[in-house]
Amino acid sequence: MKSFYFLIISLFICANSIAQKTQNLELLDVFNLEYISDPQISPDGSRIIYVRNFKDVMTDRNLSNLWMVNIDGSQNRPLTTGNQNDSQPRWSHDGTKIVFKSNMKDDRVKLYLMWVDSKDIVALTNTPESPGAVSWSWDDTQLAFSMFVPTTKKSPISLPQKPEGAKWNAPPIYIDQMNYRGDGQGYLKSGNHQLFTISTDGGTPRQLTFTANNHANPIWSKDGKSLYFDANLHENHEMEPRNSEIHQLTISTGAIKALTSRKGPDGGAVLSPDGSQIAYTGFDDTYQGYTVTNLYVMNTDGSGSKILTRDLDRDISNPIWEDNGKGLYFQYDEKGDTKIGHVALTGKIRTITNKLGGLSLGRPYNAASYSEATNKLAYTLGATDHPADLAVWNGGKTTRITNVNKDLFADKQLGNVKEIWWNSSYDDRKIQGWVVTPPNFDPNKKYPLILEIHGGPFASYGSVFSAEVQMFAAAGYVVLYSNPRGSTGYGQEFGNSIHHDYPNHDYEDLMSGVDAVIDMGNIDTNNLFVTGGSGGGVLTTWIVGKTNRFKAAVVAKPVINWYSFVLYADNPAFFYKYWFGDKPWDNPEAYIKRSPLSYVGNISTPTMVLGGEEDYRTPISELEQLYSALKIQQVETAMVRIPGASHGIANKPSNLIAKIASILTWFDKYKNED
Repeated sequence: MKSFYFLIISLFICANSIAQKTQNLELLDVFNLEYISDPQISPDGSRIIYVRNFKDVMTDRNLSNLWMVNIDGSQNRPLTTGNQNDSQPRWSHDGTKIVFKSNMKDDRVKLYLMWVDSKDIVALTNTPESPGAVSWSWDDTQLAFSMFVPTTKKSPISLPQKPEGAKWNAPPIYIDQMNYRGDGQGYLKSGNHQLFTISTDGGTPRQLTFTANNHANPIWSKDGKSLYFDANLHENHEMEPRNSEIHQLTISTGAIKALTSRKGPDGGAVLSPDGSQIAYTGFDDTYQGYTVTNLYVMNTDGSGSKILTRDLDRDISNPIWEDNGKGLYFQYDEKGDTKIGHVALTGKIRTITNKLGGLSLGRPYNAASYSEATNKLAYTLGATDHPADLAVWNGGKTTRITNVNKDLFADKQLGNVKEIWWNSSYDDRKIQGWVVTPPNFDPNKKYPLILEIHGGPFASYGSVFSAEVQMFAAAGYVVLYSNPRGSTGYGQEFGNSIHHDYPNHDYEDLMSGVDAVIDMGNIDTNNLFVTGGSGGGVLTTWIVGKTNRFKAAVVAKPVINWYSFVLYADNPAFFYKYWFGDKPWDNPEAYIKRSPLSYVGNISTPTMVLGGEEDYRTPISELEQLYSALKIQQVETAMVRIPGASHGIANKPSNLIAKIASILTWFDKYKNED
């Protein structure tokens, strides 16, 4: 199977290298795509440091450096250079220094301090593990951060002494924790994330927490005597993974006090400018598949908690206090668009700006970041014709600062993206989608159609760039992507309409979307194709189990059998409790009814299955079950395994190329030519 995988890549790369130069995006252009992330505006609002992300075609790595630019776009220049990963820059409160993470020296990620005026750099840590989230003390003399601390766990299995010179296998591995492996991490080492402080003058980090729990996102109290942080310190934390609280740690004594107590995920504490209040996000957990995350404020002793965004009905993230302490900025998704909002402490909400995004290069997921200072905003600007660039909002005016893909796109024609809405045939519910037409689209021609379905399922696509979708369009396909029921950005009722009922009526939402595009004309109804990854893989299998209208399908990293999934994925305590409500053996009928595997007997559509060999979110055993079932049913099928890939297949640029090439290979094989 690996030979098949490499054959596909070789054929496409060779074809691209010898073919006449085109004006459409080509597979190797993936390596030329750049994007901006994590813009951090200086405390005085005059400068922005941001992360510029790029790729190396020779080492197949995603890399990043730090750049700095004035708020008006002048003096844009690099702060760091080299084939390395520099990330998470954070300004000191006086604006003279930054801390950031980098593997610039020996490929180990360390915490570095830079004096911005001179660019002098010093490594503050030299630890075996990488520091996590970092925050400055208010007097800029100390830093707080989280970091994994491994522990030694003696196995209770006693083995006899092997004879001298004997060559035995490695000893058995003894596991007794609920979560023993993680997607993108592999089998987990024994230990937990603990909190540390370190002087900005250097020295040895001081460990402050020692519990058998994970501690995250530390921030400083105004007087420097305490840290506020997120953690689930409850005894049953393994069985209740969402029940986290905001805690206060007194540095001098190590005493920890919980400031929140409701059942649900509370986290992301942000201290008000005067140090008297904490803003945080969370919700009351009722074991729904999806619950809108709200914004709250409370006093620093945990009293007086109140919700600020009850009326918005959208997920809140990244709250930032405005300078006068009378309100907060925040980020949220709405109908495929990421926005920055503002809420006063009185509860009055307004939208500041929109069109954030561009952080997901592969598929058109909504993802963005921003920062604020002196009522100015620096954020990632996204659009369908470019990945994230840097933009500034200042006094009601938005200015685009960078255009990092100008050189690439100057000679390339992209597919046109058009937003559409339709009514679901199931219940007349309004569904939003986007239609992408090939470059040089001819309205007098008929084109094959690809329905591309997002994962999650609690996620959203939007009006942002997608290399995968654009490559499909460049290959001559019209592409439809959409947000069927269960998607986020449309409120609690829409998102939770699939609670304990997924996959089901997403089918009608998606088929109605296909019909709506066909009604627009220009679609060859004999050349319909369908694909999707993760939750989109679930729905792709569900679709071909219910209809034979598609010529071919590619099922990427799916769940086929819910019974096996909840016992084999990397968070079993979460999936059974929130997505089903019953353990598999207590209600097997529900698991079987919602498993696409139960419809395999209906499938006649040629179906490729594709996934990462080290995927622990939707393990490769799921697609192997589908592959075997299709073989038993004598359905035309093939399996593509991406070596070394986790659930995020595109963790290497070549993996994204491999995925796109595999899908197009399969669809082109079954496409009827004119």
